[in-house]
Amino acid sequence: MLPLSFVSPGEEQIIKKVGGSFELKSHLKDMGFVVGGKVTVISTIGGNLIVMVKDTRVAISSEMAKRIIV
Repeated sequence: MLPLSFVSPGEEQIIKKVGGSFELKSHLKDMGFVVGGKVTVISTIGGNLIVMVKDTRVAISSEMAKRIIV
């Protein structure tokens, strides 16, 4: 298991855990980052990530990506 921020672009992963404060976990859940869900890193720009989750492209900060364990 490793944080999403360490995944190479193009690799589809399964979310194993979402960490952080209650507010952060709730925000990530609202965006589609749920345990068991699939996520693909599209690209990284300055440490921030563009990912595909639930057929939607989403930009997340590197700090958020560190809280998503795949």
